Amino acid sequence: MDAEACEIVRLPEELLSAALARTSTRDACRAAAASPAFRAAADSDAVWACFLPRALPPLADGELPDALPRKKDLFLRLSDRPVLLPDKRVSMWLDRETGAKCYMLSARGLTIIWGDTPQYWSWIPLTDSRFSEAAQLRDVCWFEIRGKIQSKMLSEDTIYAAYIVFKLDEHSIGLDYPTQEATVSVGETSLACKVCFHGYDDDGDDGGVPENYRPIMFPPQQRIRRRNGRPVPHGENVGQPQKRADGWMELELGEFFNEGGEDGEVSFSLMEVKGGHWKSGLIVQGIEIRRKKSG
Repeated sequence: MDAEACEIVRLPEELLSAALARTSTRDACRAAAASPAFRAAADSDAVWACFLPRALPPLADGELPDALPRKKDLFLRLSDRPVLLPDKRVSMWLDRETGAKCYMLSARGLTIIWGDTPQYWSWIPLTDSRFSEAAQLRDVCWFEIRGKIQSKMLSEDTIYAAYIVFKLDEHSIGLDYPTQEATVSVGETSLACKVCFHGYDDDGDDGGVPENYRPIMFPPQQRIRRRNGRPVPHGENVGQPQKRADGWMELELGEFFNEGGEDGEVSFSLMEVKGGHWKSGLIVQGIEIRRKKSG
């Protein structure tokens, strides 16, 4: 350790803690590995209390151990994997870099038009989620999903993005064409964009009508089919899904800035109601609201 570093470690632990509290969780962890003197300050409750949100929502019983001895332990647990809120329809975790509160609204916590009609939607058990069930689209032509969250539940002065988390079964139809319209609304401000549940391979295909295009006005035997069955390329302005590390897919619905966390709500919607085409084969886990990372 060089002379300058030796001088730093001679500072009182309170001063080291005050300095580290102005950095980041990553910097605090690096400082803890630098020396025993840094470790005591970097692991202190005074530092990690600054990284934890000022107000955490109530959690379901049993989601946390009865006693977490340090603030650092609490932060690491909450940033490691989601915990359920009391109604078990919403989960929460912390962004590891900033401590921002992130949420997922389960399918049961959303408004799904015709969601309680077994002819159109069914509910299936989940084994790879914190939630016990997901919504499975059986057959609809009016596709509409909505969700909302109170602004005060989110972290202040943070840019968030909302994502629908889903899977497609191998027999899905009608979800690549027409595109869906996603909307994120904060107060009286709404931003809409076009998205598509299917990605596509841009290999020079000339487009056309997709294989699973099914107009409501024609019987199935009159469907127009594409020879290759690939989804239609929609252009650069249509949001495409991404594969997640947990095996699910996600599709960004839009982003928003939670400026002051004042009273009010943020609402989300995903719709396709104009084309009159039947759709099926979608499995919805929920809508995730998390900090939007730069770049």
